[in-house]
Amino acid sequence: MIGLTTPAPAACRRALRSGLLATLLASLLAAAAPAAAASSPSGEQRATDAGRALLGGAAPRLVMTSIDGQRIDLGRLYGKKAVYLKFWATWCVPCREQMPHLERTFRSAGADLAVIAINAGFNDTLAEVRDYRRRMGLTVPIVLDDGRLGAAFNLRVTPQHIVIGRDGRILYVGHLADARLEDALRLARSADPAGAAVASAAARSPAEGAAHYAVGDQLPDVSVTTLDGSAFLMGASGKPTVIAFLSPWCESYLAESRPQLATNCRGAREQLQARAADPKLRLLGVASGLWASTEDLAAYRDQYRLTIPLTLDESGRLFREFRVTTVPTLLLIDERGRVLRRVAGAAAASPQALPALLEHAG
Repeated sequence: MIGLTTPAPAACRRALRSGLLATLLASLLAAAAPAAAASSPSGEQRATDAGRALLGGAAPRLVMTSIDGQRIDLGRLYGKKAVYLKFWATWCVPCREQMPHLERTFRSAGADLAVIAINAGFNDTLAEVRDYRRRMGLTVPIVLDDGRLGAAFNLRVTPQHIVIGRDGRILYVGHLADARLEDALRLARSADPAGAAVASAAARSPAEGAAHYAVGDQLPDVSVTTLDGSAFLMGASGKPTVIAFLSPWCESYLAESRPQLATNCRGAREQLQARAADPKLRLLGVASGLWASTEDLAAYRDQYRLTIPLTLDESGRLFREFRVTTVPTLLLIDERGRVLRRVAGAAAASPQALPALLEHAG
């Protein structure tokens, strides 16, 4: 979260009279998000960076299913409607603040705009999403992402807005519900749909045919690069390996909104670090790229004095391949590179989690 320095009372009174403090606080709250360090990029900057490779390109022809079982075929919308996708999460503060805007946009959309809320599928269950919808009185269609949509639209932050013109091309990627988003929605509705068929046909289908690994599967001999620049082999290594999926902001950002999740993340971190010097075991922390950069992960490492190897899964590829949707998640890989066991959530945070996991290492 962004740190605030409390000004002197006199300065506060002057700022309040001028309205500057109120404006400052409003903008800070809108930008509030899980960042590991004050110098981290803002949500808007992260969304802008994520969108650079997308803007002007053909939007993917993906078929989704809403949490109510509604089939939504994006490819069939191109050429007929503009499309507005909003990635969000129930634990995300700016997502909550912007949700009334999304609902108003859906209710006033008309026949030329499709509005769809895409839950990022990270640290959220179907039950939690449905409960949130009920409490907020939402009627906008909601999809719980299985990773394909996040991969297709380069998800790096929540909320992340995607606006697709009637021509089937990606027109806008952003973080704030501001005038730029409204301008993009108006422009998307007026885009010439004549090139939609060509644009859609050229669209990529990310995550189609991607590798997936479950308990019992043999991992290929592939390596990842850790924060210190070393290569870490994820396949056969001659030693048992524990891969810990984590987030550098879980313990801090979720401490108030989702305290149990924050507790789980802290427990998993503590027991991993306690085994960091074990010569018979290899450990690897894989950090989600959602709301996190290499600098954020380095700050997390330094804050907690972690010595286990860490790598940033910036694109989310490893999380998708191992079908990890919550942190912490621990995987046990045997010395031959086979996935033996998997524990997640509170079970991964228990002090007995690692000992119980390693009992299966043979």
